[in-house]
Amino acid sequence: MGLKGGLGARELGGLEHNYLLAPGHTACAGCPMPVIIRHVLDVLGKDTIVVNATSCSEIISSQYPRSAFKTPYIHSLFENTPAVATGVVRALRAMGNDHTQVVIIAGDGATYDIGFGAMSGAMERNEDIIYICYDNEAYMNTGVQRSSATPPLAKTTTSPVGSKIHGKVMPKKPIVEICAAHGIPYSASASIAYLPDFKAKLEKAKAMKGFRFIDVISPCVPGWGYDPAISIELSRLAVETGMWELFEIENGKRKDTFKPGQLKPVGLYLKPQKRFKHLSDAEIAGIQKGILERTKIPLLKS
Repeated sequence: MGLKGGLGARELGGLEHNYLLAPGHTACAGCPMPVIIRHVLDVLGKDTIVVNATSCSEIISSQYPRSAFKTPYIHSLFENTPAVATGVVRALRAMGNDHTQVVIIAGDGATYDIGFGAMSGAMERNEDIIYICYDNEAYMNTGVQRSSATPPLAKTTTSPVGSKIHGKVMPKKPIVEICAAHGIPYSASASIAYLPDFKAKLEKAKAMKGFRFIDVISPCVPGWGYDPAISIELSRLAVETGMWELFEIENGKRKDTFKPGQLKPVGLYLKPQKRFKHLSDAEIAGIQKGILERTKIPLLKS
């Protein structure tokens, strides 16, 4: 598949597509995060300003003197990205520009933890921002430390496996529901394996005003420890096993956007990942029981 027309233009079956996140970034092989960003910008279009929190996405795309972004781009810190994006929006609106989209791209560390205070403030004010969290469930860029997005029993460098404690003890923070509880117009989850659902949510967010939030599962090859060839498969299995639900909360009303008729056994999702290789059959059974109780979806019979 040859390049044509300069960086960012790729020939697809004889059709040229100008990506707003150009080829040439330095993401790990098999990382779905650039694919997520590429589709975000594909839907939002050129009339977009990206505010990017410190994260893997920033490291792989914006190292001076090169940038993979073909839109206006601002690198911000973990803790203040929503405040920076607020300033950009307010400046645009003061100049009479009410059409340019301002989108935040951030990992779970900046979203769930370090930047949550600024994010909560922006949601309380209902700033006109689209916020995309690519959720790889730990601080991957700095050495795979646990975040409040890390699921229970997952092994990280700060939630190690020992004789008494098997990985992370606390549950994963329900960030989509927390965002919706701020009274924002739109909060949703997504998976790149369900692209029509993801793009429909992006289109819906694009058509709205106010603070809009989408949390996208983003498997991490070195952090999760799996074969780089199965990133999309894992993104799909997360949904098919009930580990990741696809839903949206629009103006306070929740709607499931995809719900399996029957759940696949959760072991299909857990066992390919080294972060869960320490789990006993009893622990996997416990996770399975919790999913069945939460989702109320029957388990697929073998």
